[in-house]
Amino acid sequence: MIGFILRIAVATAALGFNIYLFYTGSWGWGISMLFVTALVILSFFRNPTMILALNQMRIGNTDKAYKYISRISSPEYLPRKQHAYVIFLQAIMGAQTLGLAQSEQKLRQALALGLRTPEDNAMARMHLAGICAQSGRKKESLSLLSEAKKLDKSGMMKDQIRTMQQQLQMAPSKNQMRMAQMMGGRKKTPKMR
Repeated sequence: MIGFILRIAVATAALGFNIYLFYTGSWGWGISMLFVTALVILSFFRNPTMILALNQMRIGNTDKAYKYISRISSPEYLPRKQHAYVIFLQAIMGAQTLGLAQSEQKLRQALALGLRTPEDNAMARMHLAGICAQSGRKKESLSLLSEAKKLDKSGMMKDQIRTMQQQLQMAPSKNQMRMAQMMGGRKKTPKMR
C-alpha cells in the first residue's frame, strides 16, 4: 500500500514537472521527461515485483520467484488479472507449504478471477486435476484434464496431460481407496476351515 501511495506521489510530481517544462519552453527536456512520466504511469498497470517473479519463473529459479511473490502483501489492490496471477503463482509454488486444500482454493480463485493466456489456464486446470486426483475425485480430475487439453493450443503440456490421464485410468476409485483404508491397506486373508 505504501508503494502504491509513493507511485501516485511520484507520478503527480513527474506530471507537474513535465507541464512546467513545457510551459517554460524547455521542449527537449519536456519530451524526455514524458518518457519518465510514462514509465511511472505504466507501473500502475504492471507491478514490478510481479514482473521480477515471472522472470525468475521463466529462468527456472522458483525459490527467488516465491520470495518475490511473497513480498506482495496485498494483491487485492492490484488490477484483476495481476491479482489472479499472484494467487496462481502462490498456489503453484507454495503447494507443499500451503497444503492441498488451500492450494486448491487458491487455484479456483485464480481461475475465477481470470488468467490472461490459455496456456496459464491449462496449467492451472492441470494442477487442479492433480490435486483432485490426490484427494480421490477421479471424475472431476478427468474433466479438468480434458479442459486443460482443449486450452493447450501450443501443445506444451501435451505429454504431461497424457501421462496424468494414463495414471488416472490405472488409479483406484474413491470407493476402492476407502475400502483399502478401512482394511488398513492390507488384503483380507481367507478364513481357515
